[in-house]
Amino acid sequence: MENMLSVGVILKPQGIRGEVKVKPYTDSAEDLLGLRRVFLDGEERKILSARVGAGVAFLGLKGVPDRNAAELLRGKELFIPREEAPDPGEGRYYIADLLGSEIVTEEGESLGILKEIHQAATDVYFLDSGGKEILFPAVKGVVTSVDVAAKRITVDQKRFREVAVI
Repeated sequence: MENMLSVGVILKPQGIRGEVKVKPYTDSAEDLLGLRRVFLDGEERKILSARVGAGVAFLGLKGVPDRNAAELLRGKELFIPREEAPDPGEGRYYIADLLGSEIVTEEGESLGILKEIHQAATDVYFLDSGGKEILFPAVKGVVTSVDVAAKRITVDQKRFREVAVI
């Protein structure tokens, strides 16, 4: 699934006609409105209807005719082909592209490998530092540069030490 990006997770059925409520992994639920298809468990599903409200998306998917069918999809992730994903824009990155990156200081000291990102008002990065977990917010001033191709994220050592939770 390396050529696929996860765009959201199905939370629950919505109504009786097979619509599903989706928590987006994108910056906004509106990002899902432009999609024509998604993949569930490797199977393509055409999007028949889409609307948003309260930070979530409601999708009608082909092959999901009623609430019972929608219930079976609870907790499943929705994927799209990477080539159909919009450009994240300058200074923005897909989480999948950052995971596994080495976190280093500007002086070149390796701090660990990025294992998880929890999305919140400010993303929280979880890194593995020789079996020890370190958390830090990915805020301006802490993260100084990101090189997706080299899988390397550079941080300001002083600011990192001030905000990191070890």
